Amino acid sequence: MIEIEVWSDIVCPWCYIGKRRLERALAGFEGDVSIQWRSFQLDPSTPVGDPRPLIESIAVRKGLSPAQVRGMFAHVTGVAAEEGLAFDFDRARTTNTLDAHRLLHLAKAHGRQAELKERLMQAYFTEGADVSDHATLAALAGATGLDEVAAKQALADGSYAADVEADIAQARAYGISGVPFFVFNQRIGVSGAQPVEVFEQALRQSSLTVLRAPAGSADASSGECTDDSCAI
Repeated sequence: MIEIEVWSDIVCPWCYIGKRRLERALAGFEGDVSIQWRSFQLDPSTPVGDPRPLIESIAVRKGLSPAQVRGMFAHVTGVAAEEGLAFDFDRARTTNTLDAHRLLHLAKAHGRQAELKERLMQAYFTEGADVSDHATLAALAGATGLDEVAAKQALADGSYAADVEADIAQARAYGISGVPFFVFNQRIGVSGAQPVEVFEQALRQSSLTVLRAPAGSADASSGECTDDSCAI
């Protein structure tokens, strides 16, 4: 059994692309694999309930025009399309993802984490959903087979916050400074949305290579996205 841990954030575009590339590698792999989706927030300081469009928020923060920000997103949108993903940054909203990560831990406890992870990312990048809104989150949980009432209760009472913090602490212990980051059997580390061939190689060699920190990682406070990952 190969155990894969993936540190990512729901609002990280390269995390969604990396997810698809990992899935493509797994499609041609015959061994048994389990995946755990670990929590990390690109920007935990993002206000909850901020209604601004993502393009507007980034434009203000970086001192750019909305047109310039759209240009920044054009490349990643094209790469996503090659993986069968339809990104719509015009609909995306500024979002604090803590509660979504808490809900993913609830889903893990009920064997539905993979389904919810996919649904959350699709909702954010394609549908413009507010994945910090509790009603929206509960509805998305219900759509993946979880009890919607239980999801609402977990969101309301702060459940699984400690699990989110534990994931973040483990990432720091590994020296992870960018997402997505994939760890195979606690031995091989793959940083970024690498080509499918890299994931295939990691699957083959998962018992041979020690964990390594990502090369060329960005400053942990920058929250910036590069060509294949987002800094945390």
